[in-house]
Amino acid sequence: MASRIEDYALIGDTRTAALVGRDGSIDWLCVPRFDSGACFAALLGEPRHGRWQLAPRDDVVSVRRRYRDGTLVLETELETATGVVRVIDCMPLPDDTTTEVARLVEGVRGEVAMAMELIVRFDYGRVVPWVRRLDGGVSATAGPDALLLRSPVPTRGADLTTRADFTVRAGDAVPFLLSWYPSAQRPPGPLDVARTIAETERWWADWSQRCTVGGDWQALVKRSLVTLKALTYGPTGGIVAAPTTSLPEQIGGVRNWDYRYCWLRDATLTLLALIHAGYLNEAAAWRDWLLRSVAGRPADTQIMYGPAGERRLTELELDWLPGYEGSTPVRVGNAASEQFQLDVYGEVMDALLQARRAGLDLDANAWRLQVALVGHVERAWRDPDEGIWEVRGPRRHFVHSKVMAWVALDRAIKTAERYGLDGPVQRWRAARDEIHAEVCDRGFDRDRGTFTQSYGSRALDAALLLMPAVGFLAGTDERVVGTIDAVERELSHDGFLLRYSTEEADDGLPPGEGAFLPCSFWLVDALVLSGRRDRALALFERLSSLTNDLGLLSEEYDPVARRQVGNFPQAFSHLALVNSALLLSRDERAAPADERANV
Repeated sequence: MASRIEDYALIGDTRTAALVGRDGSIDWLCVPRFDSGACFAALLGEPRHGRWQLAPRDDVVSVRRRYRDGTLVLETELETATGVVRVIDCMPLPDDTTTEVARLVEGVRGEVAMAMELIVRFDYGRVVPWVRRLDGGVSATAGPDALLLRSPVPTRGADLTTRADFTVRAGDAVPFLLSWYPSAQRPPGPLDVARTIAETERWWADWSQRCTVGGDWQALVKRSLVTLKALTYGPTGGIVAAPTTSLPEQIGGVRNWDYRYCWLRDATLTLLALIHAGYLNEAAAWRDWLLRSVAGRPADTQIMYGPAGERRLTELELDWLPGYEGSTPVRVGNAASEQFQLDVYGEVMDALLQARRAGLDLDANAWRLQVALVGHVERAWRDPDEGIWEVRGPRRHFVHSKVMAWVALDRAIKTAERYGLDGPVQRWRAARDEIHAEVCDRGFDRDRGTFTQSYGSRALDAALLLMPAVGFLAGTDERVVGTIDAVERELSHDGFLLRYSTEEADDGLPPGEGAFLPCSFWLVDALVLSGRRDRALALFERLSSLTNDLGLLSEEYDPVARRQVGNFPQAFSHLALVNSALLLSRDERAAPADERANV
C-alpha cells in the first residue's frame, strides 16, 4: 500500500516530478513530462506497479526529513538500532533528451545495512521492460522508453525486480543515478552524483534568493513558490495543477481526476503570486503560455490545456491499477477539457490586465485576441455552463460564471481606457451593467440574504466568496457579508470549507469529498475584505498548520480522518496560500484583492 499523501515529498526538474515517501520509496514518476506515462505507479497500486526504494533492511526507529533551504533537494535521515543514514534525493535540471533522479546514501552514525529495490513498469504499471546489464549499470527498455541505473553497488535480478544489498558506515557516500532516455538513442553518459546534487542545490538556491516576499510567513510562502516553480513545465512556462492523477478527493470514492494539466482558472492567482514575489520572468512565461494556448477561435477556448498548450486530453480509465487505497477508477486525461466554462474568459482578461499593470508588455496581437474573447463573452454570457467545479451534471446558470463574465468585460473596459486601446467600450459597458443587474436580481436569495450557486437554486457555493476579490461588489456590502456568513455556516466542516454541498448538488457523481483548501483560503480573503481581519488571521494560521512537515499541501483535507486528500501537491492550494499571506501581511507591493478591478 502507498503511504499517506502527506508522507510524500516532491522532487522535480521543471519538466516532470517524483513523489518520495518517508520510507525512501519513489512511488510516482512520469517520464519525460508531467503528463507522460508513469514508470513508477505504486502510488496508485502496489509495489509491483513500479517503485524505487532505498531503505534500511532493519526496522527504522525514526525518520527526519527536510529540504535544503530554498531548494527542492530532499534530505531524509533514517535511524535504526545500529546507526543513522541520510538519503539525499533530487532531480537535476534536464537537457533536451534525458530525465534523471540522483540519490546519494550517506553514513551519518554507526553502520546501517541497506537494501535497494528497483521495479520499473512503464505505461502506468502495465508494461514489464526488458532488463539487461550495460557497462556500469542496468538498463530497462520497453518501446520508446529506457531507464538506466548506475551505481557502484552490485545488483541482481529476481522476480522481475532489480535488487541490491549494501552496508553504509559513518562517512560513506554511495551514489545512485537513474536516467530516462529515448530507447532509440544512445544511453546518457555517467554523472558525478555528489557534484550533480550540489549543482542542483545551487540552482534552486539562486532561484529562491530572487524572492522579494518578507513578513511573518516568509518561509511558508517561499516553500509554496518553490513548489510552483517545480510544477512549471520549463520549455513553455505552463504550470500544471499537480504532478499526479487520481489521488482521491475521498478515500475509496470515485472523484479521482487527472490534474497534470494547466487550468485557466489559475491564471490570475498565478500571475499575481509571481509578480508580487518578484518573479517577473516566470510571470511573463506564464502570460505567453496563456496567449498561445487560447489563440484561435474564442468559442474553442478550453478550461485546461496540456503543459505545452495541447488541447486533446482524452480521458481513459486504467483498469489494471487498483487505485490509491482502493479508490477507483484511475483516470488519465480529463474530459472536463471539453466543457464550456464561462468563467475562464474572466480569468484570462483579468490576468492580462494584471500583466500590463506589472509592466509586462503585450503587443497589438494580444489585444486583438482579447477583443475577440470579449466579443464571444458578449454573445455567450446568457448561456448556462458547467461552472468552475466542472460538474458532470446538467448545465445551469452558475452565479460565479456570470460574475466572471462581468470580470471579462470590466477588465476589457479598464484595459482600453488605461492603455488607450481601441474597442467598443460603450457597448462593453452596457453589457457589463446588464450582467451585474441580472446577477444581483436572479442570483440573490433575498429571504436568506445570500447569493446562491445558480439562478433559482438554494444551494451555496464557496466560489461566491470571490465576488469582493474580483471587485464585483465591495467586501463590506451587506449582500456580500450575508453570503460570506451563509457559506461559512452551511459549507463549513470543522472550520474548513467544502466547495459546495455534494449531497444537494446534481453534479452527476456520488456525494462525498474533503474540504477544498483553496476555498478556505478564499474565506480568509473574504473576511479580510469584509473588515474581519482577526478572524481571517486565525483561519489562515489554522490552514497553514495543515501543510506537511515539508510545507506541502494537497487539493483537499479530510477533517474527520485528519489527513490530506486529492492530488498532491496542488498548485491551486499553494497559490491561494501565497495570495492570502500577501493580503494579510499588507505588503505594499501587493494590491489588496478588492482593488484588482480598479487598477
